[in-house]
Amino acid sequence: MADAAQLDFDILAPPFWTAPAVFNSPHSGRRYDARFLEQSRLSLHQLRRSEDCCIDELFSGCLELGAPMLRAHVPRSYIDLNREPYELDPRLFAEPLPAFANAASPRVAGGLGTIPRIVAENEDIYRRKLPLSEGLSRIEKVYRPYHRALAALLDRIHGETGLALLVDCHSMPSSAANHLPTGNGKSVDVVLGDRFGVSCAEEITAAAERCLQALGLNVVRNRPYAGGFITQNYGSVRAGRHAVQIEVNRALYLNENTLEKLPSFGKLQAALTEMAGELIHAVRALEQPQRYAAE
Repeated sequence: MADAAQLDFDILAPPFWTAPAVFNSPHSGRRYDARFLEQSRLSLHQLRRSEDCCIDELFSGCLELGAPMLRAHVPRSYIDLNREPYELDPRLFAEPLPAFANAASPRVAGGLGTIPRIVAENEDIYRRKLPLSEGLSRIEKVYRPYHRALAALLDRIHGETGLALLVDCHSMPSSAANHLPTGNGKSVDVVLGDRFGVSCAEEITAAAERCLQALGLNVVRNRPYAGGFITQNYGSVRAGRHAVQIEVNRALYLNENTLEKLPSFGKLQAALTEMAGELIHAVRALEQPQRYAAE
């Protein structure tokens, strides 16, 4: 029998792991458990509209560049892996929350905690309140193993080279992208989040920005997506652990109503693979001085 964790996520391994980077897709999961669907008052299609649909496929070119990808199979509407472990919404559960829960975060206030109460369209997910034990069980059985796997991948790279890059892959609805200020009147295509330089070296973020702009994409940094829990928790320039969050406008590759890929999917996939190569090159450029200094 397969390990339950293997059903919740997997690691796509490159033929040869040569790159000092890990790509992560925590919000593209699309395996909806029958019990979860029974608990929900929403249709499968309504739930799926909160997915970062097909983002794991868009960034899969990282494998040919020698970098692995960790990808979730559970959907973000079931558990959000880009949150603190216990960002819990008291409005969602039938019992009082434990003292260690963070019930005061802005994400919880918006209904988007570790166990989300709503989907992106601001619609309640559940027919009735959940037992607290169920929420805590999801965290122990899904969230904890996922983050252990992510930490282990990054520790392996960092232990070998003294540097590691985490590329956290996401998508944003076009409705959000269309309202972002750009200065040129165009919709934003990609938002790069590096916690305003705290989670990722400028050289790395700039390499991604230059590459995407050269390919004709409209790129902004950190506004409004500076990086979520994963970027904040795993990224530290001072420790040689770099993390950048990449948000791609869904309208570039997806029919957001039907969730079908657009003909432009392949072109964008190629562009993101090219950008991934530039990110890896930028990390290696940082790695070289450290190696020489140690000799």
